Amino acid sequence: MTETLPPQPWMTASATRAVIDALEEAGGPGCARFVGGCVRDALLERPIGDIDIATTVRPDAVTAALVAAGLKAVPTGVEHGTVTAISAGEPFEITTLRRDVETDGRRAVVAFTEDWAEDAARRDFRLNALYLEPDGTLHDPTGGGVRDARAGRIVFVGDAETRIREDYLRILRFFRFVAWFGRGEPDAEGLAACAALKDGVRDLSGERAAKELLKLLAADDPRLAVGLMAAAGVLGAILPEVGGLQRFDGMVGIETELLFTEDAALRLAALLPDEQGAVTEAAQRLRLSNALRDRLLAACSDEVRLVSWMSPREIRRAIYRLGAKTFQDRVKLNWAASNRPVTSPQWRMLLVYADTWSPPPFPLDGGEIMAAGVPQGPLIGQVRREVEDWWLDLDFTDDKMAVLERLKAVVQGLAY
Repeated sequence: MTETLPPQPWMTASATRAVIDALEEAGGPGCARFVGGCVRDALLERPIGDIDIATTVRPDAVTAALVAAGLKAVPTGVEHGTVTAISAGEPFEITTLRRDVETDGRRAVVAFTEDWAEDAARRDFRLNALYLEPDGTLHDPTGGGVRDARAGRIVFVGDAETRIREDYLRILRFFRFVAWFGRGEPDAEGLAACAALKDGVRDLSGERAAKELLKLLAADDPRLAVGLMAAAGVLGAILPEVGGLQRFDGMVGIETELLFTEDAALRLAALLPDEQGAVTEAAQRLRLSNALRDRLLAACSDEVRLVSWMSPREIRRAIYRLGAKTFQDRVKLNWAASNRPVTSPQWRMLLVYADTWSPPPFPLDGGEIMAAGVPQGPLIGQVRREVEDWWLDLDFTDDKMAVLERLKAVVQGLAY
């Protein structure tokens, strides 16, 4: 029996209709269907993200049809049949139906087709090989996609090893979809195939692997999926620095129990050791952005010792030294590793303190230090640090005259 979905706002929106109308003008009624994640999420009544469209219309004709309709066409992957339409400022990825001609585990040579079943056969998982006509008619060419989606099963289309050998990124995608959609026991065939072919992920580009890993870590509770990855040897293949999952499991437990926002970057830090060299190596291999690399390095540093029983004065000094964001990252990581229950108030109090207290600025600048007789150069920094340490020992005194007197004393003690 053919299943239909009720009208969806994203399907009937004017921006969407403009794209569908342009394609149907070129290829006739029925030439375009929504595909993949948007269909799966609509079926599961989840929020819709990107809207992808599959079509029998060839890429050059897609571009011409969009331009004729007054829409922008961006050739984002035209060699693989993909053109992105921009309608009312929104992107719609349009891909011509295709079948694989040649694959090497990282990229594919494709041929275009008008056969919807052929297109479905080259997709990764059955719950992603779902097509939805603009009128709401749902198509499930593999015969198992709808059932998988509703049951939380992540099952490869056809033979699991064959699908993986076409693109080894599908190993990471398997675990990512387990994290986001899986329920119950994972598909045994898929899991076994991922374990058997795990070495293939080493040949993936760092950017592709990192993007997939961070998406996985952003799931509400990725502990099961990450545990399966570790047991299958996949986690070690992309992150050999991981020594255990205790801190990671603790971090996710804290976030889920206390309703903190899921933080994929901090979860990644929880997987890594507190060793700057190891973090740097992982960041280079995964081609992480400079901002993410620097956050991981700061979070995994032991520059300032943090414990749950710190005094308010020690807390303030640590926040000043680390910055509120790094302080909170370090607190969460230490809390996760401590085996203290998530209901324990001590660690949480440190987080609250960082949210409610802002350190005052250091009351001296370089001009004042030079005015006290310090020549321009590295001595300025040395003097600043000595006065700053004294100022911190006095718990951020706001007595500017006392600070200036201390500056004079430090300068007088210098040996030029």
